[in-house]
Amino acid sequence: MEYFAELPLDPVGNGPDLEPDEAGEGDELYEHHRIVADRGQELLRLDKFLLNRLANASRTKIQDAIRAEAVQVNGKVTKPNYRVRPADIITITLPEPPRTGKVVPQEMALDIRYEDADLLIVNKPAGMVVHPAYGNWEGTLVNGLAYHLQNLPTGRNGEIRPGLVHRIDKDTSGLLVIGKTEWAMTHLSQQFFHHTIERSYLALAWGRFDDDAGTVRGHIGRSLRDRKVQAVYPDGSQGKHAVTHYRVLQRYGPVTLLECRLETGRTHQIRAHMQHIGHPLFSDATYGGDRIRVGQSTGTYKAFVENCFALMPRQALHARSLGLVHPSTGERLFFEAELPEDFTAVLAKWEAWAAAQ
Repeated sequence: MEYFAELPLDPVGNGPDLEPDEAGEGDELYEHHRIVADRGQELLRLDKFLLNRLANASRTKIQDAIRAEAVQVNGKVTKPNYRVRPADIITITLPEPPRTGKVVPQEMALDIRYEDADLLIVNKPAGMVVHPAYGNWEGTLVNGLAYHLQNLPTGRNGEIRPGLVHRIDKDTSGLLVIGKTEWAMTHLSQQFFHHTIERSYLALAWGRFDDDAGTVRGHIGRSLRDRKVQAVYPDGSQGKHAVTHYRVLQRYGPVTLLECRLETGRTHQIRAHMQHIGHPLFSDATYGGDRIRVGQSTGTYKAFVENCFALMPRQALHARSLGLVHPSTGERLFFEAELPEDFTAVLAKWEAWAAAQ
């Protein structure tokens, strides 16, 4: 089964559409620039040209981007000493610049699954905000990273986004990759931009799926009715191109366990796409999954479902795996995080319920 609108790939990067504390799963933190040199442009080294044209970009950051093949001139990768010519078209992908403000480093127990000189893989628990914003200035993952990385360039100045190249929602659990150097951040941002990062999520969705696999395509952008919600625009009239692939892992009758793979990384992508096709995620209050969507809202079944909601008072979504190319070695790395206790407990209850039917 496939739900789609045939739409061209969005040529620009997908920075956050919502406020920082509302950003959703897979939201990628980079910026994409397209610059056309003036027809009277004098011959100038590419790195110097970009340094003159880009705010908040140091020469080192630009040179790292060129080395990471994140800069193209007229559609081709080139070198820092290339001389920009009139009418050249230059594109560059960079990690999103730090937001204004300082972060208070806080010592906290981070579930670090891997770390070396270039990157860090952390397993974020549900309930932890990724980075500070209004109402959440402390206790965020970035506060913990600022403490853990305080002697590194990305943390020395108390940046609000040390090392982040993507993020997941507060109430989504699972894996995040952190770049510990500008080079690593640029290289990882380029992988996200070209969709070569492999990401899979486990999601428990309402409803029965007739087919074992499918794809949801449709632009995602902020809802015109509620700024905290993302809407799907199949006609491409608004939002950004988004593609989610899913596969059925287990059917429990009223709910279904899915593996979802992101081809793009838009805010709330899985949650919005699943709601769009009539299968909101279980216990997802924002997208209507926190009420009974299949079955009678009475008697023992109602009590059972409400007990499941109490066990997992958040959307049933877990960022299970990450596959990426190491920025320095070129080695392909793969990481996987087991389901957290609340998700495991709810699955066990639904499995027992299904077996008793």
